[in-house]
Amino acid sequence: MPQLIDRRKGRREQGGVPTRARPVVLATLSVRVDPSAERMAIDSALEAGVPLVLVNVIRLPPYPMTIVMLGPEAATLPHEEDLDAVRETAQRAAKLGVKTELLRVQTTRPVRALLEVVTERDAGLLVFGPHLGRVGRTRFRWAARRIRREASCLVWIAPDG
Repeated sequence: MPQLIDRRKGRREQGGVPTRARPVVLATLSVRVDPSAERMAIDSALEAGVPLVLVNVIRLPPYPMTIVMLGPEAATLPHEEDLDAVRETAQRAAKLGVKTELLRVQTTRPVRALLEVVTERDAGLLVFGPHLGRVGRTRFRWAARRIRREASCLVWIAPDG
């Protein structure tokens, strides 16, 4: 017979075995994070007592000479990325006491790179939440379908309104 565990009491007090802490990954596609995704990720990390890894995946444009001459950071222009808003999300999580890490990943294959980060970090939950008003619905839905199909952890996708 399964044991009912009250989440307000610790597992140890109720005889449960503690599970390994696996981080929450909050992902966006070079745009600000959807508010509902931000709440879900931060609340989940707080409740589980695990770190939050905020991943800003930036599509690397096919400008080979820019990359060779100036490096990959020069390939993304400031107006092509909402970095300040993403940093604000990381700061809000940190202010609430969540150990937070912000990763900026530049790649020609954003979804594949995100799934690799999820696997490498052994995430327990992936919250995919780019702000829908700033990323196209078709791109969002394609990415969401692939993430649901291939992620190695629990997945929460921001509503696509």
